[in-house]
Amino acid sequence: MAAETLKRAEALAPDRLERVLGWAALVLLAAALAAIVRGHAGWGSVPFAIWLHLATVIIALTLTPVILWQKRGTRLHRRLGTIWAGAMFISALDSFWILETNHGHFSVIHLLSAFVAVQTPRLVLTARRHDHVAHRRTVRGLVIGGLLTAGALTFPFHRLLGRWLFG
Repeated sequence: MAAETLKRAEALAPDRLERVLGWAALVLLAAALAAIVRGHAGWGSVPFAIWLHLATVIIALTLTPVILWQKRGTRLHRRLGTIWAGAMFISALDSFWILETNHGHFSVIHLLSAFVAVQTPRLVLTARRHDHVAHRRTVRGLVIGGLLTAGALTFPFHRLLGRWLFG
């Protein structure tokens, strides 16, 4: 009984990868906010779809370390996780209306958006089934692929955040 309780506590505690992912989310959040502030002169020409996308990504980036570093299974974890999943899902769907970079066509990043749109409902289902292993794997995939990789790909010089940050 005590060994089982200890094993469950270890399974729900943040590990090294989750701590690193939380810090990476904070670094990306700082870069995104710096780019937005630096790009204030161009705010008026930014379409609504991009503003919605930025807002939902900022919510997800802000919540990522909070959720990954706190105790799992609590009411707060579930509520913040629901907000995080909603932000990720809206961000993924909204991205399909962002076509400025690739001459009006989808880009490689849209493959990550499709991944997020498919995996976010899976994330919710695994949480509701209390399938901790699948839930943790899905969270890591969404953070690494849908948030950090896609986010990093928005900073090359020809993309909006890259132009604003590196101007």
